[in-house]
Amino acid sequence: MPMMSGKMMSSLLAAMLMVVVPRFNGVNAADKPHILFIVADDLGWNDVVWRDPTMHTPTLSRMARQGILLNSYYVQPLCSPSRSAFMSGYFPFHTGLQHGVIMPEQKAYLPANLTTLPQSLKDLGYATHAVGKWHLGFCNWKYTPTFRGFDSFLGYYNAAEDYYTHMAGRGYDFRQDTAVDKDDAGKYSAYTFAERAQVLIGQHNTSQPLFLYLAFQSVHGPLEVPAVYENVFCGHIQNETRRTKCGMVAILDEAIANITGHLEDTGLIDNMLIVFTTDNGGPVWDAGNNWPLRGAKATMWEGGTRGTAFVYSKNLFQNKGTVHKGMMHAVDWFPTMMTAAGGSPPPGIDGVSQWESLTTGSPSPRSEFVYNMDAIEDGQKPAFHAAIRSGDWKLMQGPAGMGPAGIPYNGWYPVPGVDGEQEEFDESAVEDPGPDDYQLFNIKEDPTEHHDVKDKYPDVLAKMKARLAEWRQTMVPANFPENDPAANPEHYGGTWTPGWC
Repeated sequence: MPMMSGKMMSSLLAAMLMVVVPRFNGVNAADKPHILFIVADDLGWNDVVWRDPTMHTPTLSRMARQGILLNSYYVQPLCSPSRSAFMSGYFPFHTGLQHGVIMPEQKAYLPANLTTLPQSLKDLGYATHAVGKWHLGFCNWKYTPTFRGFDSFLGYYNAAEDYYTHMAGRGYDFRQDTAVDKDDAGKYSAYTFAERAQVLIGQHNTSQPLFLYLAFQSVHGPLEVPAVYENVFCGHIQNETRRTKCGMVAILDEAIANITGHLEDTGLIDNMLIVFTTDNGGPVWDAGNNWPLRGAKATMWEGGTRGTAFVYSKNLFQNKGTVHKGMMHAVDWFPTMMTAAGGSPPPGIDGVSQWESLTTGSPSPRSEFVYNMDAIEDGQKPAFHAAIRSGDWKLMQGPAGMGPAGIPYNGWYPVPGVDGEQEEFDESAVEDPGPDDYQLFNIKEDPTEHHDVKDKYPDVLAKMKARLAEWRQTMVPANFPENDPAANPEHYGGTWTPGWC
């Protein structure tokens, strides 16, 4: 074979270097921040030690204290809607995912025509990996993680699976990319997910920016945790279910400690943005707690939607160690991360970039958001109910939501005491609003929603009702179909498997 000329060799070397260290939008890929997006499942406002001193979260506490604690940050009342907001930047009532969560046998999913956060980051040169819970649809392969922008996936499609067996109802639910993963059966999921994250971090080419979406199963029900975490870190709590929940939070904290320690060892943490967020408020029926906020998971009360969250970085923020009081919503993560990466989100999304506000402490660009709006009649729930926020004002039409067994969870639920006693809230003490009833709150003055002031401020009520009507004009129908027998895992060897829609 003839030898290459010096000019040819220089051209080839230049091409190889372009492959090894790509440039996007004139910015070296190595200069883009790595992003670790951690989602805790069902972690309540009061399920962390900086609000409830009986809990055990030393790692999260340190990161929140040294990072930026988000004190006016909101998520959706339930799992799938929040995850759709994270991945798409749209409010769920604009994607059809505003009603409940995606059930295993439903043809429901994040619409395929939407550009996802990992797809947009891939366009900027990021390696993208997902670990943990998906819960955004799986009836067709095109709705699953490795077809929605992720280079790899380890985890499960549904929700509420057993932490050890990975059974979700009547089917097994654990995948490595598209293949069924039986190797991890029997291992507690927090261990599995932390180990997978550490492998991905260790194998990553540091010249390429990394996006790691780490959606833990912890601390969603069922209430399961290795006994050592209850005994060592939570033995002072006599209430049995709260003690177990404390242990589940403790193992989550340990998993994050192991992952961030590995980031330190590899040096990736020096140029990394870490986001930590819950997906909804705590389920008070399942030992979660949101005290002193009102309500619970599945409701539009502050206890169901005001999320525990913080951002952390060693070098990206000027205002580390502060509390960010500006309004922020789950839909804002998409444009915020894109701004941090030097790109732009798809036009028309509901999210706004909070990057400047977070990095400099300047005021939030957001002054309004929609808690949720839904128009499906479901048992005792009326055909339409909604809540919106504008400035300090919150308007709610109809019931706030419904927990298990049709219980509205309209009250205030103190944390179970270390002596095992828990003050019970009488659900009948607060009447559940009808579909045409409105409630108005000033969240700045009354964050615990004790005082409906609609009669005191009729002009504000009128303006908020008009704004709610405007938002309602943009609502799309909810995609919440009947269960499809074609999804039965018996058709697929006992495993929940795509391919039936």
